[in-house]
Amino acid sequence: MSQNLHHTELLDRAAAWADQDPDAQTQAQLRGLCWRVRAGESEALEELEDRFAGNLAFGTAGLRAELGAGPNRMNSMVVRRTAAGIGRFLIERAAGSYVPGAVVGYDARHNSDKFARESAAILTAAGVRVSLMPMPLPTPVLAWAVRELDAEAGIMVTASHNPPADNGYKVYLGGRVESGWGRGAQIVTPTDAQIAALIDHDEPIGSIELAESGWDVLPGRGEPGDIEAAYLAKVAALLTAPGGETTADLDAARADLKIVLTPMHGVGGHTMSQGFASAGFTRVSIVPEQEHPDPEFPTVAFPNPEEPGAIDLAVALARETGADLVIANDPDADRCAAAVEFPGTGWRMLRGDEVGWLLGARLAPTADPASVFANSIVSSRMLASIAAAGGLRHEQTLTGFKWISRAPHLSFGYEEALGYCVAPELVRDKDGISAALLLAEYAAELKAAGSGFPQVLDQLALAHGLHQTDQLSVRVKDLGLLSSMMDALRATPPQSLAGEAVVDFEDLGLGAHLPPTDGLLFLTDAGTRVIVRPSGTEPKLKCYLEIIAPAAAGDDLSTLRAQGQRRLDAIKAELLLMLRA
Repeated sequence: MSQNLHHTELLDRAAAWADQDPDAQTQAQLRGLCWRVRAGESEALEELEDRFAGNLAFGTAGLRAELGAGPNRMNSMVVRRTAAGIGRFLIERAAGSYVPGAVVGYDARHNSDKFARESAAILTAAGVRVSLMPMPLPTPVLAWAVRELDAEAGIMVTASHNPPADNGYKVYLGGRVESGWGRGAQIVTPTDAQIAALIDHDEPIGSIELAESGWDVLPGRGEPGDIEAAYLAKVAALLTAPGGETTADLDAARADLKIVLTPMHGVGGHTMSQGFASAGFTRVSIVPEQEHPDPEFPTVAFPNPEEPGAIDLAVALARETGADLVIANDPDADRCAAAVEFPGTGWRMLRGDEVGWLLGARLAPTADPASVFANSIVSSRMLASIAAAGGLRHEQTLTGFKWISRAPHLSFGYEEALGYCVAPELVRDKDGISAALLLAEYAAELKAAGSGFPQVLDQLALAHGLHQTDQLSVRVKDLGLLSSMMDALRATPPQSLAGEAVVDFEDLGLGAHLPPTDGLLFLTDAGTRVIVRPSGTEPKLKCYLEIIAPAAAGDDLSTLRAQGQRRLDAIKAELLLMLRA
């Protein structure tokens, strides 16, 4: 194919797309891009080629991509065709025996409300009974509503903690489509492929019917049956003292705890504030620069609490106000980060694993003996030890809450990426609201007893060994590099890591102990574990490191941690050289 012919065909495809595009903004954007291609701009040609490189793939993460015109972007054309495919899936599953129901929610990102309304209109026209959230609300409210309303599906329009230019589409199943342990959880294989097969990427947009009305808008703030308040009432019922009912002493402890909250420019601010207030946490300060939803996320490079600098404003306010605890949610509030002041070293954010240990330690004493604690394979091994010490079973799952939430008899699950499920009977997904409330209650209990999270982390190290985790992320512009990096590591796995001999190498793609997943596991003779895998939501390769060292009463834990961090740093440096070779 000649270059000119390639350009002509590409421009013809783009023109055909623009002719159908129901969104005037993306239509104009695409026509302008085509004009620049015709003018000979090489960057414009590369951009157009990328937009039409293929259809945005629908999978277990639903959809997630940069906003813009074209089949490889998030836009009304892609959303409408996807909603039509989901409608076909629900109607086919019902097979005329019932009317399937769906709940549609959305965050405050660019076009989230628009995509949600389009989805509601298409599903309604397809014969699905639709409930639409009344306003931008956290993802956990949507996930809870799927179970609470016994809907067959839930759709959440969000890109979670992705950059401002992105948006996405997350799908849950429940009701008569999926019951049991997966009821209300995100889709997994093979359901994703079944839905994808019903999405017609060439379907003329004009042929997809949109109902003008017929869906229910759920009650909003101040209205009878307020959906947000109903969710918070269920979450608040979780908060009781470990030995039973809430006591006056605990009420006083909650009122004494000083909290700084940041919703990171997302939709969790009001929900989280109301949750704290209803639970009796009255001394809560919100970071003013990040309090209200803003799809541009102006104060952070990436709206993810894990990113360096993301919670700096919150920590600064905590120092200024003498706070005890910082809580940070990501923009759709399904994740929860925490920071506390450590004696002698000052404020720092807790690692996702550390929060998982704390919540596990808090929940284990009152957990049903038949219940299960679970975490993902890339998360710390300490939760298994905490569960065993409490006489509980533990399960290791693939990465992602779509797998963690499906663990039978689950009572607590987490993954290191700040995701925690503390009430699977309410939300079969990570929930940054309920996790934050439970974490605050634990902090209040400890403060009343003259202790705190740093002291509990020391106690856990003495009881279960000093576990230390770290991560290395290598961000790429070309997604193809992820496969080549993984292939190179498979072909030539390291024989040692920072002087520790590698005694076990497992290609997780072979599925020996878990369902196959793209990942590599290395275990050294010193018990160090390294897992390398491509991110499921971002263009980067992620390495998860954990070391375990014995610790005994009388040991200087700060010295042991410093030694451990040097080991982790040395391993990260070696991995970086391997991956960039």
